[in-house]
Amino acid sequence: MSSRVGARRGRSRWAIRAGTAVIALLTLVSAADLILTDSKSARGVTIAGIDAGNHTSAGLEPVLDQLSARARLPVIVTTDAGTAQFSPAQLGLTFDVEATRSRLLEQPRNPLSRLAALAGREHSVDPVVGVDPAALDTALDSAREVLESAAVEGGVHYQGTSPVAQQSSGGMRVARVGAADALRVAWLTGNPVALPMEPFSPTVDAATVAATVRGPAARATAASLTLVGRHGVRTELSVGQIATLLSFVADGKGGLVPTIGEPAAREVLEPTLKKSQSEPVGARFSVSGGTPKVIASVDGARIDWPATLRAVAQRLVADDGPRRVEVAYHRVPPTLTTAAARRLGVRELVSEYTTGGFSDASGENIRLVAAEVDGAIVMPGKVFSLNGHTGPRGAAQGYVTSTIIDHGRAAKAVGGGISQFATTLYNAAYFAGLEDVDHTEHSYYISRYPEAREATVFDGAIDLKFRNNTRYGILVEASWSSSSITVRMWSTQTVDVESVTGERTAPTTPPKLRFPKGDDCIASNGSNGFTTSNTRIIRDHRSGAEIGRHTRTVRYEPEPKVICG
Repeated sequence: MSSRVGARRGRSRWAIRAGTAVIALLTLVSAADLILTDSKSARGVTIAGIDAGNHTSAGLEPVLDQLSARARLPVIVTTDAGTAQFSPAQLGLTFDVEATRSRLLEQPRNPLSRLAALAGREHSVDPVVGVDPAALDTALDSAREVLESAAVEGGVHYQGTSPVAQQSSGGMRVARVGAADALRVAWLTGNPVALPMEPFSPTVDAATVAATVRGPAARATAASLTLVGRHGVRTELSVGQIATLLSFVADGKGGLVPTIGEPAAREVLEPTLKKSQSEPVGARFSVSGGTPKVIASVDGARIDWPATLRAVAQRLVADDGPRRVEVAYHRVPPTLTTAAARRLGVRELVSEYTTGGFSDASGENIRLVAAEVDGAIVMPGKVFSLNGHTGPRGAAQGYVTSTIIDHGRAAKAVGGGISQFATTLYNAAYFAGLEDVDHTEHSYYISRYPEAREATVFDGAIDLKFRNNTRYGILVEASWSSSSITVRMWSTQTVDVESVTGERTAPTTPPKLRFPKGDDCIASNGSNGFTTSNTRIIRDHRSGAEIGRHTRTVRYEPEPKVICG
């Protein structure tokens, strides 16, 4: 008996010594591996599916470069409902390279983990990824229709004129916290990221839907409704139209509210109600007795469709009161209000210029363009464009055929003669001291215009532009008679202008041209060409001190002698 006990004790002591020896050996191996892998990544470590084990910091560069390249690629996310693609920035994802390097260089202190790695067992490390929750929410919200199975809220619509219940049903949505965790782990694998889902329920219950069908929805189609607008304009919504336009939708608080879609409602109501609207009328000036006076502006009115339709929906479900709604309007202010016009300083005549000597056809065109420009207001700092102000000047606008200069000789075209108005307007702006932005002289000299101080225009091609370089508004007044055109500019006098015309030099002889007889040929005796100049001197109105001087040199071609036949 005692011998068997002694034998067992001997075996136990041997087992303990053997176990201790194994532990010591494993500890020695682990310690030796710790020394050998110091300043390196752990053995057997992977990151986002990439082998990163036993690398120095420098040796990790290819791994980190590969992860950085993946961090620039589009991210594909999937759910049971569908798939969407985003940029990393849209999802609020950032990759921290250096923090990831530090994580890879951390050595496991657990000897068992180290021995498992020596035995060839792999373990993974997650890259250091940041997620901006606000950006992630925005991105996922934008793809709800693709990624989520939305809950269907209960509601009520109509079949014919009878209300019909639409019952609620649940849905599945992306679990936002879980989605962020999934992206941190799986983004840089380069594979689509599966996002977790969670169920959610609608807010409207069956009892609410049933109560709406019996009550508000039934009342809404009990009778027609009248809308009353401005100026006595009114229209009626029939019961059938009400049923077509009205529905009841969830209010987000467990209830149902009546709503009318604006596009469909406007299609029904606007043909009649638009007559109740009005355009704003800006303030303008009238010159009477040599003094400009402000004519007050008038606000416009536009239908406020959202407010009007909310009022209609509420009146339809009300259980008392008349079936009548007043149309709501937005006030539309004019571009120039009465108060703003009075602050412009339009109070006195600052320049005036008159030309004459035109034909009847040219006179009709001049009358039309003068009527377009008369009353124009040029705000401080703004550029006036004659072509831009009048728009097209063709037969459709009432302009007639008259003489123009085409390729250096007289010809005919619709709108001819308007250059006379341009010259008159140019000179009025010239003597008002306004900045010359763009103007073009005639190709040859026309004797009824001042030399080097005239302008031509052509619809869509050659324009006359000047800038109001004062701190006051400019009112342009254009008056016409059968023999002359006058342009006046009203503002506050700040400068005085002197014009000096230079001598004629470098005369040129007109060529002789012969064309077949017909309406396209206009005979001319011709005239010499020459070069001349004009100098504009601008002085301060109060002190008389010179504040600007500019000389413009113009070369006029000779007017050809044209023989018809």
